[in-house]
Amino acid sequence: MEPPPLPWAPILPLSPHPLSEPPTLFQPSPCPLTRPLLKPSAPGQASPRTNSGPLLWVSGPPMERVVLSMQDPDQGVHMRSQRLLVTVVPHAVTGNDTMEWLIHKYCISEEEALRLGTLLLRHGYLYPLQDPGSLVLRPDETFYRFQTPYFWMSTLWPAAELDYGTPWPAAQEDEPHVGPGSDAGQRTAAPGVPNVLEQGPKRGSCTARQVLMNADFYKREIECCRRALGRTRVKSSVSLEAYLKFSNQHRPHDPIMSGCLPSNPWITDDDTYWAINAPRVAEPTQLRVQRWAFSFQELLEDPVGRAHFMDFLRIEFSAENLSFWEACEQLRHGGQAQVPGLVDAVYQQFLAPGAAHWVNIDSQTMERTLEGLQRPHRYVLDAAQLHIYMLMKKDSYPRFLKSDMYKTLLVEAVIPPETKRRVFPFMWKPRRSSPSPALLPASASGECVAAPGGPGGGPGEA
Repeated sequence: MEPPPLPWAPILPLSPHPLSEPPTLFQPSPCPLTRPLLKPSAPGQASPRTNSGPLLWVSGPPMERVVLSMQDPDQGVHMRSQRLLVTVVPHAVTGNDTMEWLIHKYCISEEEALRLGTLLLRHGYLYPLQDPGSLVLRPDETFYRFQTPYFWMSTLWPAAELDYGTPWPAAQEDEPHVGPGSDAGQRTAAPGVPNVLEQGPKRGSCTARQVLMNADFYKREIECCRRALGRTRVKSSVSLEAYLKFSNQHRPHDPIMSGCLPSNPWITDDDTYWAINAPRVAEPTQLRVQRWAFSFQELLEDPVGRAHFMDFLRIEFSAENLSFWEACEQLRHGGQAQVPGLVDAVYQQFLAPGAAHWVNIDSQTMERTLEGLQRPHRYVLDAAQLHIYMLMKKDSYPRFLKSDMYKTLLVEAVIPPETKRRVFPFMWKPRRSSPSPALLPASASGECVAAPGGPGGGPGEA
């Protein structure tokens, strides 16, 4: 039994002089064909081309007969249901099954079957489920679906926005077309055809990357798995415990979860909450002083806490460390015009030999800082600032929390008057009794009088 005819006839590329020498035919396989190949193009008429390899001419109806044969329930391509996220896509085919069906059906090579499947994709008869921008048939477990005949090229339906899903403002329909080649039909794209209006940064390429499964590939995979096994991981129980500890620690300081003391200024006219929590106050609140013990960054971000920490460093004769850190912050967030002057001032005051407030940094950090001072910028002192920051965090900050100064501040801190705390105080409203609208307000005798026309009372009596 002879195989059915091919719906296409591959032709070799045109010669360098197409007008003088017509193209020759190319027989893809020794299998006999029951129908003759397509005639070559006449001299001076170019043949259709593909991106690579022999030229393939595929007409509409023969391709559609191939697609109908592929969808045959008995002898067609094996179809299955594919789960995509939470959706089950029925009648899906894989690229490997499609390629094998073409090879056995038309007795062609793998390269020709792959090329024919790619043409079916580019003409819109097949479309991929996961990568819409890839119009190359992949001989693997990539899933595809057959396009409904409504969108086939032979139908020649007029282009419509709802059919092709290409949005185009209706106001532009009446605009005059610019250029001799502009046409309303070119604004829409058929399914399976790439459209530059729909391609994003990650969908510009339509070529499939072929991975070579050699020894180097498996060596890289083994090395990647070995690094993954040696990566440090944290148990979920440890992460949850840290999360609960953080939540319990910050819950009393959250105005929404624990309420505002003494009152909520967002729903009342009392602004005492903002006044006692101003950036600079004479006596901070107890909650504010407690936050200084959360982290060293919390202490430095609070102007009042930083001032008390400066007083503590003066007692320990190390106030120049915090002064240097503040000078670096001023340099980083200052104006660009003042950067050279500020860099020179900070160097002369804290880093130069014999400086008035010299800070102690290691030799490597000093060398990098001196190299950066040749071309000063606002981040030139970051290495020295980080060194001093870690020195204060590991040495001065723990001693500050254990000092009598901090304990005295914690005892003498302002405690706002206690109020009843609710989870969401701004949503709480006092409930009052609302009598039935059918009853009038209580009379002097304390009895409710039925309103005229009330229920069960008819129109009422005068």
